[in-house]
Amino acid sequence: MKPYRHTLLVLLLLLARPAYSDLTIEITKGMEGAIPIAVVPFGGNDTAGAGQENVAAIISSDLSRSGRFAPLPDRDLVSRPSDIAQVQYQTWRMLNVDNMVIGKVNATGSQQYNVQFQLLDVLRTKQLIGYSFAASGSELRRVAHHISDLIYEQLTGEKGAFNTQIAYITTTGTGAAKSYTLMVADSDGYNPQTILRSNQPLMSPAWSADGRQIAYVSFEKKTAEIYLQDVGSGSRRKVASFQGINGAPAWSPDGQRLALTLSQDGNPEIYVMDLNSKALNRLTNSPAIDTEPVWSPDGRSIVFTSDRGGSPQLYRIAAAGGQPQRLTFDGKYNAGADFSPDGRKLAMVHGEDGAYRIAVLDVGSGLLRVLTDGTLDESPSFSPNGSMIIYATEAGNRGVLAAVSTDGSFRQRLSLQAGNVRAPVWSPFQR
Repeated sequence: MKPYRHTLLVLLLLLARPAYSDLTIEITKGMEGAIPIAVVPFGGNDTAGAGQENVAAIISSDLSRSGRFAPLPDRDLVSRPSDIAQVQYQTWRMLNVDNMVIGKVNATGSQQYNVQFQLLDVLRTKQLIGYSFAASGSELRRVAHHISDLIYEQLTGEKGAFNTQIAYITTTGTGAAKSYTLMVADSDGYNPQTILRSNQPLMSPAWSADGRQIAYVSFEKKTAEIYLQDVGSGSRRKVASFQGINGAPAWSPDGQRLALTLSQDGNPEIYVMDLNSKALNRLTNSPAIDTEPVWSPDGRSIVFTSDRGGSPQLYRIAAAGGQPQRLTFDGKYNAGADFSPDGRKLAMVHGEDGAYRIAVLDVGSGLLRVLTDGTLDESPSFSPNGSMIIYATEAGNRGVLAAVSTDGSFRQRLSLQAGNVRAPVWSPFQR
């Protein structure tokens, strides 16, 4: 069944194999020309017992899975300095290392730590940045991701996205015992949290712009309804339970409105709901299926999927309404769009010759580039810094997540130990 089955609200009905919540990452395609960097295991007075978190290892893993860096294996480290006075730059230059990271984790109390790090330029023999953070044991992983973000930004000029989250849906059990779970985890798959579990399908999760809420479709009452749920407190409210389809929610950038697909008037159309008043503004009016709306980052327009031209393609319409304009012309199938954070690109599912892959459209030039080589890739979602796209695919006859760099040069797979995972969406930066 095509990825466009989101329109029919049956995507998760096909997922029937058991699943567990922990995601593991496997790099499936490395990036040529990745920058060599040394991340030295941190010193300090309590590194072995620091909340069971190896801060340096997390930083090294973050930089590696960005595709931009190639950290040296621990076995190749010529020494293990934790203070800048211990660094012998000439030795590290012989390893063709441009930069290195050193640091310390010191216990300051019961489950309280001080984490400090320095990023060094090996060629110019100087410190580029250095910071110190106070953290509890449970915060060490988050601090490590934050350090990775600082390093990434210093060396690339782009904001890092390691200290972010992903939402996704898993299933467990079969038949009458099947359960659907909406999960949120760190961007590297750790710290999974159950947001909602149901014995009826859950689908189409969407983050609010501030990263505090998730909109999703639930069939808990045997019919499609849209809920908004606070990630921290778990409190939720139902915002759409109209007759027929209630699907594909998408938050406006200002968090005040929700674009969604409703069939209350007999045909799936795109509407915008004011979340304060619940007032609806119908944007489309066509005998075709209009679905999967996504807001442009400036909030001025909405891109959606429609088969009004005879096959699923992407169209753009002003957020206040107007005449839709077709955006995609390459191929017989283009659906499920997501805007890059700068609004210049659209990720989508591109179908050709029976295969469905992730492609990126340059909005200005109209050029389309296919990034993946799967046969059933779907649900693309940009990272908040625009460097990667996470999506759902299949491997070993089960659903997994994968990520690809926006130029297609680097790929990784995120999979459960068993079972299926679908419908990924990357969180925004935390405000």
